[in-house]
Amino acid sequence: MLLHLVPLDDWSAGPDRPYAPPSLAEEGFTHCSPDAATALAIADAYYRDVPGTLLVLVLDEARLGAEVRWEESRGVLFPHLYGPVEREAVTEVLEVRRDADGRARELVPRS
Repeated sequence: MLLHLVPLDDWSAGPDRPYAPPSLAEEGFTHCSPDAATALAIADAYYRDVPGTLLVLVLDEARLGAEVRWEESRGVLFPHLYGPVEREAVTEVLEVRRDADGRARELVPRS
């Protein structure tokens, strides 16, 4: 399973089509994380000031239509999806719980 961070408003914007984050147009791929701890660290480092609800999409790699490449960034291997996220590949949606200072603390099932 791969994990992808996304603000709720972005995920909800086009429910009838695959989700294409800005990074797909800008960098050619969709950023993913290999595990929950990494997703939380990314949320804390890069999404702390993003307002609203932040989600983590759990993706079944076998259901993705585009290639996934594991590539190094700052000495760590990350999965990069070279295409959009097909909604059929999402097996679970988690919510990032943040503290009063916006720090990502845990992932919880979205109700």
